[in-house]
This record gives sequence, structure tokens and C-alpha cells, in this order.
Amino acid sequence: MFFSAPVLLPNNHHVVATSRSHLYRHQHKFNPKRLPPSLSSQLRFKASIRVTTMAQPEKKAQLETTLTREEYTQLWKDSRLSIPPLVRIPAAALTAFGIGMTLGLAHGSKMAGLRFRAEHAHRLPTTTTGWYLYHKSKNYHLAFGGLKEGVKVGARLSVLSTAMFCAENLFDVYRGTKDLLNTVMASLAIAGGFSLWNGFSAAETARTARKGLKFGLVYGGIQDVISMAKGRPVGYVDFIRKHIGKPTQLHDKAV
Repeated sequence: MFFSAPVLLPNNHHVVATSRSHLYRHQHKFNPKRLPPSLSSQLRFKASIRVTTMAQPEKKAQLETTLTREEYTQLWKDSRLSIPPLVRIPAAALTAFGIGMTLGLAHGSKMAGLRFRAEHAHRLPTTTTGWYLYHKSKNYHLAFGGLKEGVKVGARLSVLSTAMFCAENLFDVYRGTKDLLNTVMASLAIAGGFSLWNGFSAAETARTARKGLKFGLVYGGIQDVISMAKGRPVGYVDFIRKHIGKPTQLHDKAV
């Protein structure tokens, strides 16, 4: 058996002498073209079978992810307000942004007008041209202040509503039911997070929690009424019916 050993050449370059086994492996590399036709065709056939078998699970996964028309209709029917979460949450965010934009525009333009009037009370114009430029500048400040406040309030309400609806959907998935309790818990969680983010005092935190509780009770109650009207199950209603129905059933059996 031959081992590799360094050899010093006249040009001062070190070359490693390679063993016979190493030379043999490099000289006889695997080449599919050197195989017989029958063996190469068999290898290609097995490779094609392997590729098709690997592609079959991907096709099955794609078929499983696609919904049929009946499942799609049932998804809309079982969702809150008959709207799936992927549609309800963005719609709520856009609605909240529109409401906040409207309120902020009205409040911001009013405050900008009062601020402009207070800043220029000591130098009111005395000519017709001066009053024209005064009102023109005032309208510009009104529009800019209203848009600025509207975007700010709209973005804040949009973030809060998105967080609230996402938390509500999270509680729905975790508990497996869609009822008033999930809405109340989501509202209280968002109210607590909002108070913690703004660094409210204990009294302000309690006030914010009460507002969140009221919103959760009103909005959750409306959703439960709509769900019962459309025949969808409500968690606490089914729980009460089961526990009220047990004593009556036991009494009927005893009689």
C-alpha cells in the first residue's frame, strides 16, 4: 500500500505524491454516459418515480387548503356578524380610521382656528387686503391642523380596534366559543395595555377599564343577540341551558 509523502522539486515547489488508490478513484469517476443503455434507462425511470411521489404530498396539501363552496358558506355563517376574521378585522380597522379621521378633523380644525386667532389678536389687519390675507392664512391653518389631528386620531383608533378584534378572535379560538365573555376580556386587555402604554395613574386606569368593560358588554351583547337570531351557538347560553335542563330531566325520570 502506498502513502502520500512530500517531494521536493528543483523549483522549490512542494508536491504531494498521491497514492495509487487515490489516483484510481479520480480517474474512474462515476459517469452516467458510460453505463449500459438498459441500466441508465432504469435509473432515469426510478428518479422520475421518486420525483412524482415527492410531488404528490404537495398536491394533497394544496387540495386540503382549498375550501369548497359549502365550507366557504359555512365559514361566513359561523363567524361573528356573519363575517370571517380575515374580512372583519381589516374592515373594523378602516371603519375606526374613518371615524377617527372625521372626529380629529373637526376637533383639530376648531383648535387650530382658536390658536390662530389667539396668536394674531394683537395685530389684526386694518385694510380690506389685510383681512383677505388674514382669512386666507387662517383657512390654511384650519385645514392643516384638522388633517394633522384627523390622521393622528384615526391611526390611534385603527390600531386600538385592530388589537381589540385580534384579541377577541384569539379568545374565540382558545375557548372554542364565540360569546360575550371573549369580547369583554379582549376589551379589558386592550384597555389595560393602553393605560400601561400611556402611564396612567390608578384612577385613570380604573376609568379606562370601566369604559372598556362597557364597550365589551354593549358590543358583545349585540353580537350575541345577532348570533342567537341567526341560530348560531352562544357559549354561556348553551352552558345555562344544559345546567338548567339537567334538574328537570332528573325530576321527569324520577316521576
